[in-house]
Amino acid sequence: MPRLQRRRFIESEEIRRFPNGEVRLVTIDDTVFGYFTMQPGWKWSTDVKPIAGTAQCEHRHVGYVIRGQLHVTMKDGATMDFVAGDTYEIPPGHDAWVVGDETYHGIEFSGARTFARSPYELGGGVIATLLFTDIVGSTAKLAEVGDARWRAMLNEHNALMRTELERHRGRELKTTGDGFLAAFDSALRAVKCAQAMVAAVRPTGLQIRAGCHTGEVEIGQGDAFGVAVHAAARILAVAGDGEVVVSWTTRDLLAGSGVRLESRGLHALKGLEGERELFRVSG
Repeated sequence: MPRLQRRRFIESEEIRRFPNGEVRLVTIDDTVFGYFTMQPGWKWSTDVKPIAGTAQCEHRHVGYVIRGQLHVTMKDGATMDFVAGDTYEIPPGHDAWVVGDETYHGIEFSGARTFARSPYELGGGVIATLLFTDIVGSTAKLAEVGDARWRAMLNEHNALMRTELERHRGRELKTTGDGFLAAFDSALRAVKCAQAMVAAVRPTGLQIRAGCHTGEVEIGQGDAFGVAVHAAARILAVAGDGEVVVSWTTRDLLAGSGVRLESRGLHALKGLEGERELFRVSG
């Protein structure tokens, strides 16, 4: 239930420092606010790229400039400068740097949660709910619409997926060409995110499917490893158009959540002994 509350950046829950800058984080319910400070000379591709491990910044940023100037270059060549008083949205797939000799100050309402954190920070073996997605009939769709239109549709799909990951506090581990692998510390948020993803892309003319499995996973060398990853991929393969299918372990963690599940029967999953019962999310 909404309640009157406030947070102060001076009493931030976390200060995440990176070369030539920092972000102070505060949380109000499910929203993470970030106060960004970047020194003259700061550049994402120089100072944050080695941490993020991606070719470009893949966060969607929504915020407000307090002081200074930020230049953004998108991977398609589009550019824009943001100065004090500007509100902005910056889609994933960009580089950015501070312009001039004034320190940049800005506040963001989307994009701060995992900024300047390695996607492989989970490290070691951790229990997580994994979410795999892919686009149904992607090859046929490409043949239907052609390369240029397909690239635009795929970019829109990726942006929508990342928006839902941000909203549901998921951690993107990697893309799979026409899908995503993400990790969550909550089975319920993983399933809710999967449902939101299915709904979000439907108006674009695309349809996705999703599979969720909870187990131990190791993150490293630019990928996710472990039997749980293979199980989640096999579960995805069982899902039909627009469906979210979950494993037996994820089902157990959803008990009492209100999520309705229907049995999809027993399935032999490659790499796992015996047959396992899978479940379709029905509401």
